[in-house]
Amino acid sequence: MNDQPNNYERDSLHILPLSVLPIKTAALKRARMVKNVRLQSVIEMFTEEGTGSGQLSVRDIGQEFDWPDDSSHPDHIMLRKLAQMPSFDVYSLRIKLREHGIKVEDEDELKLSPEKIKDLTECMSTFTHPLIAEIYGTDNIDISDLSDIMKLFRDPDIKKAKEKLEQMADKLGIELMEIPKFLEDYGDIFLSLSYYQQCLDRIEPVIEEFFAAMDEIRSNYQLSQDKNLMKTCDMLERTINDLMADISGRFETFDRSTKEMWNDISAERFSRVKELIKSYHTTIGGVLCALSVKIDAWHALFPSKDIGGPVKRGDFIMTEMKQGIDKIKKIEAAVPIMALLEAAPEEGEPDADAEEEEGKEADDFLLVDG
Repeated sequence: MNDQPNNYERDSLHILPLSVLPIKTAALKRARMVKNVRLQSVIEMFTEEGTGSGQLSVRDIGQEFDWPDDSSHPDHIMLRKLAQMPSFDVYSLRIKLREHGIKVEDEDELKLSPEKIKDLTECMSTFTHPLIAEIYGTDNIDISDLSDIMKLFRDPDIKKAKEKLEQMADKLGIELMEIPKFLEDYGDIFLSLSYYQQCLDRIEPVIEEFFAAMDEIRSNYQLSQDKNLMKTCDMLERTINDLMADISGRFETFDRSTKEMWNDISAERFSRVKELIKSYHTTIGGVLCALSVKIDAWHALFPSKDIGGPVKRGDFIMTEMKQGIDKIKKIEAAVPIMALLEAAPEEGEPDADAEEEEGKEADDFLLVDG
C-alpha cells in the first residue's frame, strides 16, 4: 500500500490514509482506516484485487505490533479516537481531528483532490454565479467564477481591477484585503455542499435497486415465511427512506438559506449560512458514509438483478446489511433540530459525534474476499 494517499482515498467518505496523521509506527503509515460493511472502523493493512483486504481490529492492533502497554501507546490512543469518527470525508475530518487535538502533517491532505474539484465545477456554478451576478451584474462576462475574481489582484489594469474589487468589498461590507479570505471560505463551504450532493446522487439509483431486490424477496413464497427476514427488510427500507428524506430536507434548507442570503448579500449573512452548513458536516458525512458503504457492498456482490438469487440476497441482508444500522440512526439523532439552528446559527457548532465505543470490531485478523 502506497505511503501517499491517492485521489480516491482523499475524496472518499469511508477511507482514511494513516500516512496523513502523526502516526509513530512505520508500518501503520502505509495502512489506512476504513469503514467495513458492518460500519466498524478497522485497520486495512493491505488490499489487492483477487486477494482481498487484510484487516486488523483497532482494539487488538497492539498485539500485532507488540506494544508493551497498548492502552497507553500514543498510536493506539489516536486510533481509538479515529475509530469513533462517523465519516472520513475531508470536511468531517477537519472538525473531528480538531476536536481531538490531532494535527495532520499536511493541511492540503484535508482538501478534495484537484480532479474532484474540477468534477464538481458544474455543481459549484449554482453557488458561484449568483454571487458574481449580485455583485458585478450580468454584464460582466469576463468574471465567470471565483478564481477570476482572485485574478483581479494580479490584473495589469490596476484601475479596472481596483474598481471591481472595491465594488465587491463595498457590497459585502468588508475591507478590500479581506476579499481573498471571504472567497476562500465561500468556495470551500459550497464545494462541500456540492461534494455531499454528488455523493447522495451517486447512491440513490443503487438504493432503488436494493429496494427492488427486497420486493422480490418479499414475493418469494419460501422467504416470505421467514418473519425475521421480513421484519428486517421492512426495518431497512424504513430506515433508509427516513435517512434519505432527512438528508434531502437538509439540502433544501441549505438551498433556501443560501437564496435568502443572496437577496441581501453581506459577509455577515454568509458567515451565518456557513456556520449552519458546517454544523451539519459530520451528520451528513456520517450518514452518507454509512449508506454508501452498505449500498456499495450490496452492489459489489449483486451488480445486476440476474446475479445472486433471492436466498443468497436474503442471507446477505441478515448477516451484513442490518449489522450496524443502529449507528446511522445515532448519527442522525445526535444533532439539534434543523429549525433551531436556522433560528440561531450564531450559537455555534454542535457535536454530531455521539457514537458509543466500538464493540468487537473484527476478528484478530480478517481476510476478506476481494
